[in-house]
Amino acid sequence: MGFVFVLNSIGLGIGLAMDAFSVCIANGLKEPDMCKRRHMKMAGVYAFFQFAMPMIGWFCVRQIATAFKAIQPFIPWIALGLLLYIGGNMILEGLKKKFDKKKLDEKKGIEDKEDETKDCISDKTLIIQGIATSIDALSVGFTIVKYGPLTAFLASLIIAIVTFAICVGGVKLGKMFGARLEKHANYLGGTILIAIGLEIFIGSFL
Repeated sequence: MGFVFVLNSIGLGIGLAMDAFSVCIANGLKEPDMCKRRHMKMAGVYAFFQFAMPMIGWFCVRQIATAFKAIQPFIPWIALGLLLYIGGNMILEGLKKKFDKKKLDEKKGIEDKEDETKDCISDKTLIIQGIATSIDALSVGFTIVKYGPLTAFLASLIIAIVTFAICVGGVKLGKMFGARLEKHANYLGGTILIAIGLEIFIGSFL
């Protein structure tokens, strides 16, 4: 069980982390100057939710299977709604920033952009992103339902570790391109989030 169990858990982690990886790229694009501590915190939030959701799913399937089955069809709708909301806000922020910049340039005739305050992703938005990108991991509860509590915990922990590593890479990638694409970062990041929401939603019907 040892090797196969670890391999299966890593595979689950990679599969489940792909949405979070894409969101991390979007966040890195939005915050190209993000400090290392914040970078690690961001990856940690996604890892936590990827750990928590399979455990919640496992518990629901074991204890309240009927109620969980009733909720399951709504999971793609919830993910879509959350990501559309965050992505739409990101695009609107980009438009507002562009409008304010034009207004400032017209008023003062200044072309200097260095005094501009950078937008940071709030903790609230980060938590919503973590939930939105991990909510489909609730279904992993069906996959690990035969595991005992300790084995389910270990599987979820491996998923979380894999997610953390992948998300660290995602933020780095976003930061690398974000420094070059700063003007369009909000639009690109918002579009990525909306695309992920649509992919989760459409994929649930295929």
